[in-house]
Amino acid sequence: MTRFTVNDRPVQYRMDPETPLLWALRDASNLTGTKYGCGTGDCGACTVDIDGEAVRSCQVTIGKTEGRFVTTIEALSPDRGHPLQQAFAAENVSQCGYCMSGIIMAASVLLRRTNDPTDAEIDAAITNICRCGVYPRLRGAIKRAGRIMRDEDQAGDGPIQAAPPPGITPDEAVRAVPALRKP
Repeated sequence: MTRFTVNDRPVQYRMDPETPLLWALRDASNLTGTKYGCGTGDCGACTVDIDGEAVRSCQVTIGKTEGRFVTTIEALSPDRGHPLQQAFAAENVSQCGYCMSGIIMAASVLLRRTNDPTDAEIDAAITNICRCGVYPRLRGAIKRAGRIMRDEDQAGDGPIQAAPPPGITPDEAVRAVPALRKP
């Protein structure tokens, strides 16, 4: 039996220790925000935070995760209140959105290290592949999230006006944010 902590909760998996962490999270824990992309560690859609490092969960086994702390996108902020989630929505970063949870997790690790990253630091930390090509907006959103964390952006006094505020349902968000309304 393999034991470690996922999203601040101790877990035990009765699975083969060679099972990739990705499949334990998705299949056994129903944490489907961590996406399967390539299975080779190249795309980054499956990125999670393990002990403060951005790790491709398809490339680490649950046996190698024994005793460690894993954080998935579900635990970043369930109410969309994390500065990255607010900035990504405000900057319209997502297109198809499939890669976003992995990118956000890699960016959250970067912003814990420095909340004022340079372009070079962002490029080095975010090696995830986005087939929609959102990279220019991505860089801007990460910098904006850093400003929020430094209390240099309007979200320091509350949520970004262009993004749905934390703590409301998607239906309420549509009513509160004109850009989300259907024509």
